[in-house]
Amino acid sequence: MSDENLISKTRRKRQMLDLQDAGKALTRLPAEQLARIEMPASLREAVVACRAMSKHEAVRRQLQYIGKLMRKLDAVTIAAQIEALHAPTHRQTALFHRAERWRTEMLAEPGAVARFAQEYPLADVRRLRELADAALLEREADRPPKRFRELFQAINDILQERERQVP
Repeated sequence: MSDENLISKTRRKRQMLDLQDAGKALTRLPAEQLARIEMPASLREAVVACRAMSKHEAVRRQLQYIGKLMRKLDAVTIAAQIEALHAPTHRQTALFHRAERWRTEMLAEPGAVARFAQEYPLADVRRLRELADAALLEREADRPPKRFRELFQAINDILQERERQVP
């Protein structure tokens, strides 16, 4: 055996733990998403069995078994399929955070609405300015944040519309 083919014991353990983590991700998927992932029947049965278990030690052993099964096949494709299922959620979260940042900027800086309108021509500048001003007045008067939420919703709607137009 050459030195190039040798893998340290620590590295092998890390790879096995990564496979177990991928198996754990499989066990946590909803049934309809699990059905969409291509995998051998034996692995699918092991995942379903693990979901039915309630004892900690039994689940741990089953996850080790799932990791063992995944070593025999291409775990990268399964991990890619899991990631593809989560991609829309990540995109939505990023969009949500972008809307929050824009709302914060609009409330902090007077020129932020104009910058937003330049970047997103679909935006109704007058409505956004009205909502931003009303949200600031709400905050100063210590009233419930109704306009604050409306401003966020208006920004979020514009960002989502842009996302639908430009994939």
